[in-house]
Amino acid sequence: MLDRRFCVAPMMARTDRHNRYFLRRISRRAVLYSEMVTTDAVIHGDRARLLDFDVSEHPLALQLGGNNPAILARCAAIAEAWGYDEINLNIGCPSNRVRQRKIGVCLMAEPEVVARCVSAMIEGCGLPVTVKTRIGVDERTDVAFLDDFVGTVAEAGARSFIIHSRSAILSGLCPKQNREVPPLNYERVYRLKRDFPALEIIINGGIATLDEAAARLALVDGVMLGRAAYENPYLLAEVDGRIYGDASPVASRDTVAESMLPYITRQCAEGVPLASITRHMLGLFRGCRGGRAWRRHLSENAHCSGAGPEVVRDALGPILRDAA
Repeated sequence: MLDRRFCVAPMMARTDRHNRYFLRRISRRAVLYSEMVTTDAVIHGDRARLLDFDVSEHPLALQLGGNNPAILARCAAIAEAWGYDEINLNIGCPSNRVRQRKIGVCLMAEPEVVARCVSAMIEGCGLPVTVKTRIGVDERTDVAFLDDFVGTVAEAGARSFIIHSRSAILSGLCPKQNREVPPLNYERVYRLKRDFPALEIIINGGIATLDEAAARLALVDGVMLGRAAYENPYLLAEVDGRIYGDASPVASRDTVAESMLPYITRQCAEGVPLASITRHMLGLFRGCRGGRAWRRHLSENAHCSGAGPEVVRDALGPILRDAA
């Protein structure tokens, strides 16, 4: 059974396999989530490109976007065969692309459809099926609406819900605004846990520090961080010890950077542009002496033709000399 006390949120164009490999150099225990992959992409796209991951990324969940129970069940079976640990159904994304396909948060208004999808996915694979959603959508923001949604989907077999603590306003707000404008309502998530004590409730949205995460664990079963974990990835360094009680040694920032070099060498040899990897590493030394120079060197040089691990070594050199 996955221990979801601390999770890193699925983020489009961010939590790809390179990012997840990098984060796993920092925390061994945090549960990592893929970017959302639509069912059409899984069925008709390049599966290796979309689904491949390094074995070290476990525990790892695949987030799916879709609204057809039979196709979602087929994709869940594919994900299980691919080696994922969990399937997460996206009922929270407010992006225009997602809304045009009638998936994501717009499905929150159709709990029966979501319930049929979840039921089919559970029957189609042996993995845990979780649901990521919000506290409401458009004018449907009352307690009864959220309780009805969760109750209906739970009856179909879902036992774990990740709740973004904002509602989504689909008329008038862009996706970026939906991450910032609707007010956070953590109490609504806490109440949901009180109303459904047998369900696993994981809180998401606006949590920026490990202190905040630890405090919220007194009221819910797990926490999920998104932008904070991406922009300041080294905050994961204390997750294993503080959240999971793991006494294993914590890797230093420079050790994390150095541990990426063999991976970068392999990936570049396979034709992966260096910048596709290092863009996820820019925040590693955030708040540290030399952090701005690290970020600048990677940003300015990783895009150069033929760039490889030497760019990271050169960026790391001044930091190591200052520490000596």
